[in-house]
Amino acid sequence: MSDGLVDRLRVNPGDPARLLERDPRDRLGIAGKREGEEHIAGLVDELRDLQSRLWAEDTRAVLLVLQGLDTSGKDSTIRRVFSGVNPLGCSVASFKPPNEQELDHDFLWRVHAVCPERGQIGIFNRSHYEDVATVRVKQLVGEEAWRRRYRHIREFERLLTDEGTTVVKVFLQISKEEQRERLQERLDDPTKTWKFRLDDLEDRGHWDEFLAAYEDALTETSTEWAPWYVVPADRKWVRDIAVATLLVETLRRLDPQYPPPPEDLAGVVVE
Repeated sequence: MSDGLVDRLRVNPGDPARLLERDPRDRLGIAGKREGEEHIAGLVDELRDLQSRLWAEDTRAVLLVLQGLDTSGKDSTIRRVFSGVNPLGCSVASFKPPNEQELDHDFLWRVHAVCPERGQIGIFNRSHYEDVATVRVKQLVGEEAWRRRYRHIREFERLLTDEGTTVVKVFLQISKEEQRERLQERLDDPTKTWKFRLDDLEDRGHWDEFLAAYEDALTETSTEWAPWYVVPADRKWVRDIAVATLLVETLRRLDPQYPPPPEDLAGVVVE
């Protein structure tokens, strides 16, 4: 199931992302939520073991990039998928609009600064892809600038890969109707109202423009060294299984190993 699922979600380098042809409510061949919950529990356990080995090995890193429109579930994906992982071996970075200092540097300056150290799984909750999608829709930079950034991003991710960081890029695809329901839930539930921003409604008014921007961004930056995966996110349990599967498959391929004990420990006995 895993290999087929990974191939199904992947945006093949050189091919269009075809976001409009993908179904945000796709079950990915999983019969139902109960089966899905059992499956995600096993994946979380395996991820815990693989992350422990990566942390101990301390020679390589994994970077999970999570992108998606508002309410697509970036925060809850992180909570669910990484529920059993040692926090010492993980780092999470969230990207808000750049501050004055960040604007005085190139757009990747603040991104590179928070990439994971060797041994870590790093998680980007939003990322440098805001700098080719959001800035395009909101016309914060000119077309020449955001188009040029596709090349910069490809080269940046190639640098990370060459230096030992495996990049896993996930676009959480949500339907417009599901987004409407989740935004309304935030308004109706006092425990979730704090999440609601009026800017969310403004962005929702540019739904088609955002999809077009992400269609181009995914198509232009899905590479052999850092491909994109489009995960259906209307069903939260499907989303979690897909993201966990991508991470587990990545770490299986890396096959991190516990280092051998130092030679000077030979014969040592604790009295």
